[in-house]
Amino acid sequence: MENQMRPAQMQRINTPALANAFIEEQVREVRAQVGSKKVLLALSGGVDSSVVAALLIKAIGRQLVCVHVNHGLMRKGESEQVLEVFRGQLNANLIYVDATDRFLDLLAGVAEPERKRRIIGGEFIKVFEEEARKLEGIDFLAQGTIYPDILESADGVKAHHNVGGLPEDLRFELVEPVRLLFKDEVREVGRALGLPESMVERQPFPGPGLGVRCLGAITRDRLAAVRESDAILREEFAAAGLARQVWQFFTVVPDMRATGVRQGRRAFDWPVFIRAVNTVDAMTATVPELPWAVLQKVSARILAEVPGVCRVLYDLTPKPVGTIEFE
Repeated sequence: MENQMRPAQMQRINTPALANAFIEEQVREVRAQVGSKKVLLALSGGVDSSVVAALLIKAIGRQLVCVHVNHGLMRKGESEQVLEVFRGQLNANLIYVDATDRFLDLLAGVAEPERKRRIIGGEFIKVFEEEARKLEGIDFLAQGTIYPDILESADGVKAHHNVGGLPEDLRFELVEPVRLLFKDEVREVGRALGLPESMVERQPFPGPGLGVRCLGAITRDRLAAVRESDAILREEFAAAGLARQVWQFFTVVPDMRATGVRQGRRAFDWPVFIRAVNTVDAMTATVPELPWAVLQKVSARILAEVPGVCRVLYDLTPKPVGTIEFE
């Protein structure tokens, strides 16, 4: 564990100059570790895996093989952004797997949140394993492990793994270039590597994705409602200058309907919950007082643009009592 601990004299990376110095150092270390061999990385599009991918591309180019699995539970435009940035701009050796039908078929009729999480996590490992077995000459597995993961693992708070659960015959040597960095430092390095701000400042996103924001048993129409309403919320928060002021914000669509009136006729459609919180450590969270005009505009757009929705509500529950996510 000693060599996993951050040196006391290590300077906090909070400027472009320090970020560039760190990048140069890691490029040298990765090249020394990997040589001419290949590295495999599960690229989710999250901050940590994206920064690791960009850093390794700079160090070893197409020796890095990225696998992006679209499980159909991503936010609007996220898989497309991964493809555009890494394949289109960085010339990454990227394998894209659209497993939407595979995941949603397995989740059909499953309402219990923990069972949904197990299915999504387990199937992701299966898909990643299948792709890994198709490849030859892979000796290393890169992961977006960051320093809080190591600290929480040491303290027994949670198991530390990114792509855990791979079979014994697919064990690789690990490459973890940002393992001693805190999240704000990872973002600084991402900016220095030229990643887009929308990727560098990506909000925390649960592993099961929108699967835990489409409450109860997932249906494709409600999943589409979550995705579209979330995109509207993000657009309007960005336009109002709130995206960097609110720690996390998203929408939720429950497995229930409410009565409404549309064009003079009775509607029986879904409500959409808006969830926004501010927090330091995610252990407690407060609900921000959002500008009324912003809430009105978000509500009007969701009601006009998202099919099957007849009501919009703002969740005022702090943590505790309510958790940040609904499931």
